[in-house]
Amino acid sequence: MINFRNKKSLLLLLTIIWSFNTLSAQDIENDFWKHVRFGGGIGLSFGNGFFSGTLAPSALYQVNNNLALGVGLNGTYNRSRDFYKSTIFGGSLIGLYNPINALQISAEFEELHVTRKFDNNNFRSENYWYPALFLGAGFRNRNVTFGVRYDVLYDRNKSIYADAWAPFVRVYF
Repeated sequence: MINFRNKKSLLLLLTIIWSFNTLSAQDIENDFWKHVRFGGGIGLSFGNGFFSGTLAPSALYQVNNNLALGVGLNGTYNRSRDFYKSTIFGGSLIGLYNPINALQISAEFEELHVTRKFDNNNFRSENYWYPALFLGAGFRNRNVTFGVRYDVLYDRNKSIYADAWAPFVRVYF
């Protein structure tokens, strides 16, 4: 039989254990967010009846000083007056590795849903998924990286990019 005094002790012990577990969970959660970095890209192009706008946010988890893994989203709208309109939505998985502080090697798998509607009847409107696998390298200075990447899955007829090679500027905070 538990007397009243033991019930108080048990309640106090359970409260301490619960508090410790709650604080530990908060520390783990806070520790996780200390390793998350945000960045992405914004693109805008226009001229002579053409407009293109892109918004591509991304987030990385800094596993250690050399390795970061993350995800990204991509949304793009293009319009060329009297020719076509396109919308592009998708996501990506990103891996960044820094063998030395100034060098960053990257791999990014991107899957985009492309919808192209042509105003001219000579072209067929399109609706398809396009995968891209970019391998790249760049020079890193703190949170900014300048470099070049190559799409090893490049298909000139389906890609939204003009070429398999593409320069990049990557910024994460």
